[in-house]
Amino acid sequence: MDLQSLLEKMERVAKERNAPIFLHKAKLEPYQILIATVLSSRTRDEQTAKAVEKLFSRAKGIEDIAKMKVEEIEELIKSVGFYRVKARRIKEIAEILSRRKFPETFEELTQLPGVGRKTANIVLAYLGKPAIAVDTHVHRISNRIGLVKTKTPEKTEEELRKIFPTELWEKVNYVFVGFGQTVCLPRNPKCSECPIGDVCQKNII
Repeated sequence: MDLQSLLEKMERVAKERNAPIFLHKAKLEPYQILIATVLSSRTRDEQTAKAVEKLFSRAKGIEDIAKMKVEEIEELIKSVGFYRVKARRIKEIAEILSRRKFPETFEELTQLPGVGRKTANIVLAYLGKPAIAVDTHVHRISNRIGLVKTKTPEKTEEELRKIFPTELWEKVNYVFVGFGQTVCLPRNPKCSECPIGDVCQKNII
């Protein structure tokens, strides 16, 4: 399987269908990618998008978020799951980042409140560093098309790191997410419109 060609086909169709991930990726600063990813945990893409738009329309910089009261953040992000916990985490992250340089290593990122492996890897990939971030889209599609046979996102990341050459790592998350948002949906995937149907094993999960 030509992995670069696979990613190119997935990316092209996702962009043609205006996948939300591409619209957001082009506009957001690194700190916004970080906070948006924290917001996305256990939350549907459309609900995350609402919260991201509300929060960043009110806050023009990380310092603005640091100065907000937790209750104000809660009100802006109410569309996401566990919004009260996330509001506290976002406030803490903003206070830390308003006083220091933005972290650029996995170790530095995972020291921030509420930042785990997936979030750190998404930010690193956005910064152009070699990282594969595995969220529900990446885990689902990788198994569905037969790239891996894994039970957990952690194992999926481990296997994908073996399969993809390092120079492609940073593309994996946003391409798979865009494809998952538009074609390879969690339910009722659009198999008849899929550009990679010739390699897909259709292991529906």
